[in-house]
Amino acid sequence: MAERKQFLLRIDPGLWADLESWAADELRSVNGQIEYVLREAVRARKGSHEKGPEDERPSAGQARR
Repeated sequence: MAERKQFLLRIDPGLWADLESWAADELRSVNGQIEYVLREAVRARKGSHEKGPEDERPSAGQARR
């Protein structure tokens, strides 16, 4: 099994409580829940960057045709 990176995370107690409750609802540890949320965010971000030019909305400075 690949070694996992460890790091210290300081987090607001209210956010911790919300994550703890969410993790319990999904039968995960808080660590597992944080990793899941981060993995999904990265997956969504990668997906949004893989859209073709026809999928992109024009910026405010560009005229619509």
